[in-house]
Amino acid sequence: MQTSNLVNIFALEIWDDEGAKCTFYTVKYEDVDANETDLFFDKYAAIEAYRQAVQELLSFVIYAIGNDHGAIDELFNRDENEVIGLPLHGKRTLENITYHFPQFPLRLYALKITHNIVILFNGGIKDGATNQKSSLHLEWRAACEFAKRIDDAIQDGSILVDKKNRKLTNYDGSDEIIL
Repeated sequence: MQTSNLVNIFALEIWDDEGAKCTFYTVKYEDVDANETDLFFDKYAAIEAYRQAVQELLSFVIYAIGNDHGAIDELFNRDENEVIGLPLHGKRTLENITYHFPQFPLRLYALKITHNIVILFNGGIKDGATNQKSSLHLEWRAACEFAKRIDDAIQDGSILVDKKNRKLTNYDGSDEIIL
């Protein structure tokens, strides 16, 4: 398998599995202490101009997706090639709650495995008309590369998807998933 210069060896690990509807995974490079999702939230929470947006996005992920609805298509409607950009695009009302993020400054990239398993990556400031013309271009490219490798591993049986238990495991049944 050919690997990209953007993505080296990484592990898949649980980021949050306490929600009623969805388990979130993230990726972590072998030589880095923090995972990609925590790096994203920590970086932008430390910048005053993005603190409110970080809180809104974190609430959307944890509550709207994790607890209330799961990874349903209505909330995962911003296709960005191999990944989905969060938050959702447009306005959606579900169970009397309206989700709307007009001119939202941040993007967090995700890969929806099932309606109850999502892998979160990194992201950045959406300051261009397209990902290619935005300062988050490298984060988007890395997320796409992660997603390709994860999809390939699911297809070839290296990663097993347990929908019932909202869990990903290595082909040998272990929780340690290294790609």
